[in-house]
Amino acid sequence: MKAAVLQELNSPLVVENVDFQGPQAGEVLVKVAATGVCHSCYHAVTGNLSVPLPAVLGDEGAGVVEEVGEGVTLVRPGDHVILSWAPSCGNCVYCIQGYPAVCLMASRIPRGFMADGTTRYRVNGEPVYHFANISSFGEYTVIAEESAIPIGKDIPLDKAALVGCSVTTGVCAVTNTARVRPGSSVAVFGVGGIGLNVVQGAVLSGAEKIIAIDLLDAKLEMAKRLGATHTINAAAGDPVPEVHALTDGLGAEYAFEAIGTKTTYEQTVRAIRSRGMAVWIGAPPREPLSIDAGVVFWGEKTIMGSNYGSARPRHDMPRLLALYKSGRLKLDELVTRTYRLEQINEAFDDMLRGKVARGVIRF
Repeated sequence: MKAAVLQELNSPLVVENVDFQGPQAGEVLVKVAATGVCHSCYHAVTGNLSVPLPAVLGDEGAGVVEEVGEGVTLVRPGDHVILSWAPSCGNCVYCIQGYPAVCLMASRIPRGFMADGTTRYRVNGEPVYHFANISSFGEYTVIAEESAIPIGKDIPLDKAALVGCSVTTGVCAVTNTARVRPGSSVAVFGVGGIGLNVVQGAVLSGAEKIIAIDLLDAKLEMAKRLGATHTINAAAGDPVPEVHALTDGLGAEYAFEAIGTKTTYEQTVRAIRSRGMAVWIGAPPREPLSIDAGVVFWGEKTIMGSNYGSARPRHDMPRLLALYKSGRLKLDELVTRTYRLEQINEAFDDMLRGKVARGVIRF
């Protein structure tokens, strides 16, 4: 197959021929139809997210099941599926409580490998590693059956692909992790692919004020089109005082960090009012944070991580697609531009420059 491979850190991806092995027991071979270009993959390029190299990147996709391995019961050949990067066992202490994003089984899968500790990809006989359990930057992918989420065949696969990461991560951070209440005030730090879907989640939850914060006016305009009531360009200075000014001097009830920088992590804590909640979604920065513990303690503030939006993929992803079909969740509007696989590096450039709400590679 053709696949986009990261061979070295801080270098362009290379589209090359990659040999792949068919699915083993409990695995599924999917012919990828479309994959979103996600900032998480760029974190792998820079080394902020570590993965063995060389690796086939891609963490947001959808396609059609081509073949299933021994013992697979959740999907059949011909099924249309979203690729979930968070497989779960359904039986551990976290899964049975409804928190599959922190499944013990998934945490034990060696990074870059399948669950059995081997890979399914090779170039010139040498192993090529997996990324985020799905490696959607290839024409085919081999995944655990738990990562294949069946969907209706009436859903366009290039739109369904977005639900594999950015839509679920953003919307469900609001509805599942924070459980935003109607009439609340919400600040969103970073309105890229995930942040725009935080905005959509806030709209669905009935938030009264939705304050979008970014460095690029183009992204802020996208946020307004998706439901933001106020925007702040943080290139002009610290946005926190303006958030307080927009919320009667109290601060937002909820602040979501959706880009993954030290500055924005810290700003969310200062931006919320007493008894408010800061929700961290962006990949964690490697720098130590500087947070005034007294502000958190005396204000009874909550800091909450949100992994995959605390989603239950087999439940939440079909629910999100139902909202899309009803017109309440905007997916068509998120796809600003489509690319060929050979344009992967151009797609990354457009993402980093804020030219797209979401770029999608269609195979």
